[in-house]
Amino acid sequence: MGPTASGKTGVAVDLVQRLPCEIISVDSALVYRGMDIGTAKPDAATLAAAPHHLIDIIDPTLSYSAAQFRQDALRLMAEITARGNIPLLVGGTMLYFKALRQGLNDLPPADPATRAAIDAMAAESGWPAVHAELARLDPATAARLNPADAQRIQRALEVCILSGQTMSSLLEKDAAADLPYHVHALALLPGDRAVLHQRIAQRFDIMLAQGLIDEVAQLRRNDALDPSLPSMRCVGYRQAWQYLDGEFDLPELREKGIAATRQLAKRQLTWLRGMEGIVAFDCLERNLPAAVFDWLRGRL
Repeated sequence: MGPTASGKTGVAVDLVQRLPCEIISVDSALVYRGMDIGTAKPDAATLAAAPHHLIDIIDPTLSYSAAQFRQDALRLMAEITARGNIPLLVGGTMLYFKALRQGLNDLPPADPATRAAIDAMAAESGWPAVHAELARLDPATAARLNPADAQRIQRALEVCILSGQTMSSLLEKDAAADLPYHVHALALLPGDRAVLHQRIAQRFDIMLAQGLIDEVAQLRRNDALDPSLPSMRCVGYRQAWQYLDGEFDLPELREKGIAATRQLAKRQLTWLRGMEGIVAFDCLERNLPAAVFDWLRGRL
């Protein structure tokens, strides 16, 4: 586990060369076909050397939930262990890790009418105002969400409206038994947050140079795709969509994309700080793959 740009893929690919591992992607953006540049999807050579499960499995017009991930991951883990290999779960979607390890709670399914009403509220008053309403109904959830994090605010408020209960209280109710596996939970964390921020900026610049805008323009040719879908709310894609709509210029696209990616990393680090039983490695360490392998070698 680790924040964006922490080097997770590089460590995972190295482990596949040293141990009988199969990688399961734990990333809510990598599931989408045709979204390669903005998700930093491993290239063809990397995937040939270390195939990844749960990459390119659905169209961007569809949704993929934590519940679907848990079902797919458990099936794959059983298949991998049956082959005598080790499931290696790699990614930064912390909700997926939580769902896998702790189970899922009885949250109500999405309701289009409720979401439309929340979107209308946001259009009229802005997302910070919607966040304030969430704070009134569910202070614990609102406290961990950025006032501009539209997708998560919408879902948390939707849960309150549909269930009459707070998301924070529902999430406390464990809905599944522990995993039938011995888990080593490893986290790649930055010893210097400023260096991680530099990596994030450099990577976003590379995405722009590789054709992120053209990638989003190509996706927009699908009439069934719109900016409200989870795929287009992914960091980078939301900003490129707004750029193509003429909302701001290229320098501002870069600024907003980097800022959004830094906010994503901050949320990921907040999740990791709240997790117990994690073995942390400095993602800036020079010989990081070797350090992770040396730690694992005596424990598998």
